[in-house]
Amino acid sequence: MSDIVIKVENLGKKYIIGHQQQERYTALRDVIANKVKSFGNLIQNPKSKIQNSQEEFWALKDVSFEIKQGDRVGIIGRNGAGKSTLLKILSRITEPTTGRIKIKGRVASLLEVGTGFHPELTGRENIYLNGAILGMGKVDIKRKFDEIVAFAEVEKFLDTPVKRYSSGMYVRLAFAVAAHLEPEILIVDEVLAVGDVAFQEKCLGKMDDVGKDGRTIIFVSHNMESIRRLCNMGIFMQLGQVKEQGSIEYAIIKYLGQYKSDKQGNIILFDKKSKNGFYIDRIEILELDGSIKNLIHTWDGVRFRIIFYSPKSLKAGSVVLQISTLTGVVISLCSTQPDSSVSLEFCKGINQVDCVFPKLMLSSGKYLLGAGLAISNAEWLYKELEHGVVNIESQDVFNSGLAPAASRYIIPLPHAWETLQGKQILSIKTTQCQ
Repeated sequence: MSDIVIKVENLGKKYIIGHQQQERYTALRDVIANKVKSFGNLIQNPKSKIQNSQEEFWALKDVSFEIKQGDRVGIIGRNGAGKSTLLKILSRITEPTTGRIKIKGRVASLLEVGTGFHPELTGRENIYLNGAILGMGKVDIKRKFDEIVAFAEVEKFLDTPVKRYSSGMYVRLAFAVAAHLEPEILIVDEVLAVGDVAFQEKCLGKMDDVGKDGRTIIFVSHNMESIRRLCNMGIFMQLGQVKEQGSIEYAIIKYLGQYKSDKQGNIILFDKKSKNGFYIDRIEILELDGSIKNLIHTWDGVRFRIIFYSPKSLKAGSVVLQISTLTGVVISLCSTQPDSSVSLEFCKGINQVDCVFPKLMLSSGKYLLGAGLAISNAEWLYKELEHGVVNIESQDVFNSGLAPAASRYIIPLPHAWETLQGKQILSIKTTQCQ
């Protein structure tokens, strides 16, 4: 069809990975010794195969999909799912091993810090260079130049070689160039996470404007809030293959459903990788007395123990726990810093803090549980607010004698009934959440 701008058919990408143990560096004598040793082994055993120490790894396999003009597509999946490899192929940075892609229109991509910029050239020169690569004339680039510079907020450093830019400055300018030079297709990887919160919001707003102009956006992120806000279509990838595709809500539900396997008994594990050294190790689900809790029922008392690592002492720290529905509606966002007069001190090393719900007033069903670390009123240090799935079992909290039904309520709130004379006939009370 004429409105299809990207068509991917049976795409595959193979890499050869080696398993040989190596030191941090290899001296010339080691190279010579290894070659002599390999040659000697080959003489003694001619049938031996050198490639036994190597293995084929398919980063992508049999990937097929179509993207229409004006679609804003979120590609989601866990680390190693093949998302970045797919974007590199779509951006023509790397060639596929099998299959083919058809792309109609100019493509601008922002995949990692440094992509598309020449480090020895100034910011000004790189703007014109990128515009030329996209096929734009000098007059068109000039028309957009002031808008790009204002968006990137790098006026003072325009004539400085970009190799001297900080990572944040680099990303700001790279995104501004990619978004403002009017590509028909804009491809953005998780590189936006390098920027500060205000700039991330600015980028999302700009991408939203680009999408409304009828241009196509492909966006990769682990932040489901950003994906949901920006995209209308979704592709869920797993182990190098397209697992599900459809509306963004459908893709997100399928993606988040996999995290059921991350819950081991009463523990939800987190990814310990982070660029700044801060990370959450796990959330333990416990009874109020601290013992193991394997099942949560409606109105149960629950203690969520968040265990995290801080690479340094931090006086103005904050820990956040979020509970939301599978479609991303935030039910509760609890923080150790409810106002500016309270802050939590992080100790260097492993820390633990408990978020206690005397009564968890949620109906039965599956919910997303996540957590984050922050500098109070400033910036996120680690953020996985939609990470694990917890299940809440039904319970007849109102003592109605009827079988509990999740469809009868979303949140069973404590309440009281009174007659017209003010006489209380029924009261269902609970303690305030601490």
